[in-house]
Amino acid sequence: MNKKQKKNLIRILVSAGLMIFLHFVPASGWIRFVLYMIPYLLIGYDILWKAIKGIIHRQPFDECLLMAIATVGAMALAISENGDYTEAIAVMLFYQIGEWFQSYAVGKSRKNITDLMDIAPEYANIEQDGHLEQVDPDDVEIGSTIVVKTGEKIPIDGVVLDGKASLDTAALTGESLPRSVHQGDEVISGCINMDGVLKICTTKAFEDSTVAKVLELIEDASSHKSHSENFITKFARVYTPIVVYSAIALAFIPPLIQCLMHTQAQWGTFLYRALTFLVISCPCALVISIPLSFFAGIGAASHEGILVKGSNYLEILSEIKTVVFDKTGTLTKGVFEVTNIHPEKISADELLHMAAHVERYSTHPIANSLKKAYPNEDDDCVISDAKEIAGQGMQAMVNGKLVCVGNAKMMDAMGICWQDCKDAGTIIHIAIDGVYAGHIHISDVIKPHTKQAISELRKNGITDVVMLTGDSQKVAQRVAEEIGIQNVYSELLPQDKVKKVENLLQNKAKENDRLAFVGDGINDAPVLSRADIGVAMGAMGSDAAIEAADVVLMDDDPLKLATAIHISRKCLRLVKENIWFAIGVKVLCLILSAFGLANMWLAIFADVGVMILAVLNAMRCMFIHSIEPNS
Repeated sequence: MNKKQKKNLIRILVSAGLMIFLHFVPASGWIRFVLYMIPYLLIGYDILWKAIKGIIHRQPFDECLLMAIATVGAMALAISENGDYTEAIAVMLFYQIGEWFQSYAVGKSRKNITDLMDIAPEYANIEQDGHLEQVDPDDVEIGSTIVVKTGEKIPIDGVVLDGKASLDTAALTGESLPRSVHQGDEVISGCINMDGVLKICTTKAFEDSTVAKVLELIEDASSHKSHSENFITKFARVYTPIVVYSAIALAFIPPLIQCLMHTQAQWGTFLYRALTFLVISCPCALVISIPLSFFAGIGAASHEGILVKGSNYLEILSEIKTVVFDKTGTLTKGVFEVTNIHPEKISADELLHMAAHVERYSTHPIANSLKKAYPNEDDDCVISDAKEIAGQGMQAMVNGKLVCVGNAKMMDAMGICWQDCKDAGTIIHIAIDGVYAGHIHISDVIKPHTKQAISELRKNGITDVVMLTGDSQKVAQRVAEEIGIQNVYSELLPQDKVKKVENLLQNKAKENDRLAFVGDGINDAPVLSRADIGVAMGAMGSDAAIEAADVVLMDDDPLKLATAIHISRKCLRLVKENIWFAIGVKVLCLILSAFGLANMWLAIFADVGVMILAVLNAMRCMFIHSIEPNS
């Protein structure tokens, strides 16, 4: 609770206490009026001042003017009739209670977002003449070496040159477990170094780094309003002047008709009804609770490491029926790993040993996967005459034996009879002194939660899940079968992906059904822009993909998409509940008020009571939990 909230809570408690105390004070006349004015002004001075400023700036028709007219009028009626000022004070008091709940809810939601704002680094450490100098991150050039000490934020994206540490990535990704990094690992800005000292070579300028992009997304999010918010804004602009003029008509027309009919004009009765009508008609419940629901939903998503660029995208997320995934880097890790070893005549360990020795001289991703699978190849073996054969592979002398590591073309060129492999992926064949020694299967690895993500999407009402990839049909089919996707389109160029998404958009079952595309590469940017809503992988995704997307999953976990849809649907359900509840109660009470069947206490419930209930309902958006991954 901040200082302003504490101050307002004290005002509420003091005013309520004074109102109760004055009820037992035997004062009358002007003394009673002056005494009751103390709690009234204490609780309502800011509302009265806002109403006056609205009139001065020619924007009078808002809830403050309605509250001011109604309470001042109630005070005037109390002077002329029974001296009971509690109704007027109660209207202001309960209105401020509703405002306090709204402020508290916004504060709680804002905390989830400001946790992300706090990731902004204040400085970067650069080594100068043997000592560290703090400089502005904007002044650090690409390729510079920066030092990050324990407890400091990583200011700019880069690669670890020296040192190892555990990084707290919770603010960015929502992941509570620390991430361990060491030499050669990529790190992103905004993470906190929990232990150790890291030397990092920067790979981006600060303005292009992850932390800068995230902050830019957060700042822009509030400018994108949903259809529901735009409806409420337009509704309030039209609705408020209508009810003000209706109240004026209710106060003056019936008594004038009574005068014309030569009956006693009940000015006081109809003035009281008009004031009650004004209090009931105040659109606070809608004006406050609807934006609050979206704000709380965006805050809940941010807490889970999901950045939604605006409440309009949160609304579209709730309407998704088709999800189209890119494969590499989205459903899979986008890195090659050894998945199977099929030796002939020698052991699997020896086969991998020989392949890693030969491939140590190559920089190809396939070679890196072999070296990663056998990290201890720096032994006493003698390697010489290493040579790369373009389009085929590598060969070298290992302890006097000619070892060839490559594809089927290399084996055919050497006249070596090789064995085919049923596994889908990249097959590396190995021959030693012209004799076939076996093959190694290398493939892109499926992310740990991908299969669960597909299952959860279907549980959340997604009717069609589609995978698009540039990979071969055999590889695409293997991945699709493993994770449970039936609709697969392979061997696609970037422009083919756009055409496929356009076809899916044209063939939607219903006009209001929405399509989401999820991708991570620079070649996915056109498709992300074309879909109803684009979702990008934020941690390892390209800058172009993140710029083109409407939602960013900060930890690259496809399961977070199911969480985002779950949050959006819960948020929209609460918005609709509030709209129907608020309008329904108000219409009923307005009718009762017009016929004199509602007093000021019912008006207080219809206005402030409904607002408090709607705000409390909207606050449920803050407590939406993520979908937990299966162990």
